[in-house]
Amino acid sequence: MPEQGGLLSERSTRAGDVAVIGGGVIGLAIAWRAAQRGLRVTVLERDRAGQGTSSYAAGMIAPNAEVTPGEEAVLEFGLRSARLYPEFARELAAAAGVDGVGYTSCGTLMVARDDDEAEALEREFELRTALGLRVERLRSSEARRREPGLAPALRLALDIPDDHAVDPRALTAALATALLGAGGDLREQTAVSAIEASGARVGGVVLEDGTLLNASQVVVAAGVWSPRLEGLPEGAQMPIRPVKGQVMRLHDPAGPGLVNRVLRMGPSYITPRGDGRYVIGATQEERGFDQTVTAGAAFDLLRDAGELLPGVSELVLDEFSAGLRPATPDNLPIIGPGALEGLHWATGHRRGGILLTPVTAELIAGALAGDALPAEAALFAPGRFATARSAA
Repeated sequence: MPEQGGLLSERSTRAGDVAVIGGGVIGLAIAWRAAQRGLRVTVLERDRAGQGTSSYAAGMIAPNAEVTPGEEAVLEFGLRSARLYPEFARELAAAAGVDGVGYTSCGTLMVARDDDEAEALEREFELRTALGLRVERLRSSEARRREPGLAPALRLALDIPDDHAVDPRALTAALATALLGAGGDLREQTAVSAIEASGARVGGVVLEDGTLLNASQVVVAAGVWSPRLEGLPEGAQMPIRPVKGQVMRLHDPAGPGLVNRVLRMGPSYITPRGDGRYVIGATQEERGFDQTVTAGAAFDLLRDAGELLPGVSELVLDEFSAGLRPATPDNLPIIGPGALEGLHWATGHRRGGILLTPVTAELIAGALAGDALPAEAALFAPGRFATARSAA
C-alpha cells in the first residue's frame, strides 16, 4: 500500500459515507438499500457491474430444494429472503423504471431417473417433511401430467411450489439503475487494492492506481476477489475460495412451454426463464480461478438434461461459460462487521447469492445506518473464522 502523505495525499478523494467493494448483485443491492436510507454510497467494481459471478448464476430462489443435511442452519435465513423477494422485485422494477426483473413463481420439480435416484429422492422427501417444508410426492404419471415434456423413464418426482426464480442479469441491471436513481455512485473499471485503516477503524480504500478514497464505512462484497484485498490486520482476512461452475444458456425458437418449473436432477438443473430461454447447469469444481469450459462438462450437462427432458436437444445453444462462486470452509456466508470499526463483510454466499440478496442487503444496509444486527445473524459473523484460527 502506498505510504501516507506525498503523492497519496494529493490523490485523495471523498467516496461518501460508504464505499462498497464489488458491483455484483450483493454489492449493488446493499448500496441501493443504503442510498435509500440517505447514505452517500459509492460502489467500486473492478470490471463491469454485474459481469462477474452474478452474470453466470441461474437465479433459483430455492431454499426448499437446496436444503441439504448438515446445512439446515441457513434454511431459515433463505426462507426469510425468499419471502422478501416478491416485494423486493416489485419495488426494484419500479425504482429502475423497467417492466420487471425476470421474477417468476415457477416452482421446482425434483426428479429421479432410476431406482437409485428414486431412493435418494425419498430421503429428500423425508428431510423436507421433517423440517416442515411444503413438498408433494408425485408418481411419474402425475409429474408428466404437470410437465408433459418429461421423459417416460421418469421414476419419481417431488413438487416444491414455493421455490421461485429470477433473471440475475436483469436483476443486476435494474439494481445499477436504481442505485443511480437513489443518488448513489457506481464506478466501473475501478479496482480496489487495499483497505485503508486509521488505527482500529477503517478510513476508506486504496485503488490500484494509488488513489485513496476516504469513507467512514467500507463494505467488502467482492466475492472470490475478497481475499486479495490488502491492509487488514493480520488474521482478519476471510477464507474465501472460488468454486467453478460451468453453465449453458439456450433458447427455444418455438417460444416458451418446453418446461415451466425448474427441474433438478441431482446436482444438475434446468431453469426456465418463462420466455423460451433456459439455463442448464452447473458443475462444481475446485479449480481455483480457472474459468475455461470443457467438452466433458458440456456432454454431462446435456446428457443429464436430455434424459429427463428430450426436447432439450432441439434448443439453440447461446452461451457456454464458467463462473466462480465464493465459498467458505463451513459453506455459510460471511455477513457482518469485520475486525476494523466501520468495516462490513458481505461475501461467501457460494451458490446462494441470488437467493440471499434481499436479506443480506437489508441486514448490511441496516448496520450501515446504525441498526443492530439480529441475534440470528451471529451464525454468519466474520469473527467465527478468527475464533477458529485462534483455537488452531
